[in-house]
Amino acid sequence: MKEPISTDLPAERAFLVGVQIKHDRSGWDVVDSLEELIQLSNTARLDVVGQTYQRLDRIDPATYIGKGKLEEIQGYLVDLEFDLLVFDDELSPRQQRNIEETLGIRVLDRTALILDIFAQHARTREGALQVELAQYEYLLPRLTHQWAHLGRQVAAGGGRRGKGARGGAGTGPGSLGAGMRGPGETQLETDRREIRHRIAHLKQSLEDVRHQRGLQREQRRKTGIPTVALVGYTNAGKSTLLNALTGTEALVADQLFATLDPLTRRVTLPAGKEVLLTDTVGFIKKLPTTLIAAFRATLEEVVEADALLHVVDISHGMAIEQSLAVESVLEELGAADKPMIVALNKVDKLPASEVENIVSGEFPGGVAVSAVHGEGFEVLLSEVEEVLQRNMVSVRVKLPYRAAELVALFHQQGSIESEEHTADGTTIRGFLPEKLLDKFQSYFMPATKK
Repeated sequence: MKEPISTDLPAERAFLVGVQIKHDRSGWDVVDSLEELIQLSNTARLDVVGQTYQRLDRIDPATYIGKGKLEEIQGYLVDLEFDLLVFDDELSPRQQRNIEETLGIRVLDRTALILDIFAQHARTREGALQVELAQYEYLLPRLTHQWAHLGRQVAAGGGRRGKGARGGAGTGPGSLGAGMRGPGETQLETDRREIRHRIAHLKQSLEDVRHQRGLQREQRRKTGIPTVALVGYTNAGKSTLLNALTGTEALVADQLFATLDPLTRRVTLPAGKEVLLTDTVGFIKKLPTTLIAAFRATLEEVVEADALLHVVDISHGMAIEQSLAVESVLEELGAADKPMIVALNKVDKLPASEVENIVSGEFPGGVAVSAVHGEGFEVLLSEVEEVLQRNMVSVRVKLPYRAAELVALFHQQGSIESEEHTADGTTIRGFLPEKLLDKFQSYFMPATKK
């Protein structure tokens, strides 16, 4: 069980650093990216006291930013007395070490910050295992003489959260900016071996979770009920939409990465058929590859879904860039080609004329909805129904009366064009989800195309 996070300790003072590479084509300006880093820092309970950025032709392999910028930050450190320097990109172990030695202050990069947030928000054993694995894989190449007895802390506390060096926002594997010195190279090698052992154990545990989740998906598949995975940028409103569509009470919070663990609920489509909606972890630009790998069991819900419901916060100034970041992660997962419905959420925050322009221009084919006010739900569910219908296969079957359960299944999950009852059974012409074809294989009539 996770230990409660201490809330009576003062927040650490953080100074943020961003870099704009001149050939970067992501569409994100460094100023907008730093605004998101402020949100991440606030979610991690840091007190942001200032920020700076630099536009570069290329990254400095030794210190990431230039020497002049480091001297400028040294001046800010004297004036603002912050505890932590947070970079908006992942630093190499060498870069992090050099910056810390130059400035004499702990350094956190974007990946470590996101990992810390995930550790705070993991609610289930599966979530805790996934986060812990990602933390260890991130930290292993960063072990130096400053690392102190990580293996012993693992043996004592596993994935629990403690005070660590973050003053209450530390994580299972020590802290994200551990500042204690170990006893030397021998202990360092011991720690490395213990960490590798722990990583192997976590991977096996998650493989067991993956196997169990696969069995659950197989059981759902046997029912023939199609599955639709909700995907979207973090804080786009996926959980709010799931609650509104299904009448449930999943966790909702106005913060980044409020939901880490998948949640599946049923919803009835306009024609009366049911579909399973699965909420998944929100995506973000520069999502650490360690997290994508660690959350494989969870993200397989996206890969295995019949269709995707991409929730976009169109009230956000970077809505297009956010949607492209989501598509990039889907590409990495191998799910970019799945049938997709785009829900343009939070239309209640914009004038109607602006919503119309966005739908017709930037997101053609998107469905304007308000998860808070229930606006656009009928159109959205009809669109889901239509997309799923496209994946149906035209069939003609003759079912004997002893196979009454298949007749019921056809009515429940298929689309019937004609039905005829004769002395030796029921002949049905219509459409079935491809996943159900094997169940009806023995009863196909010549007109059926598989």
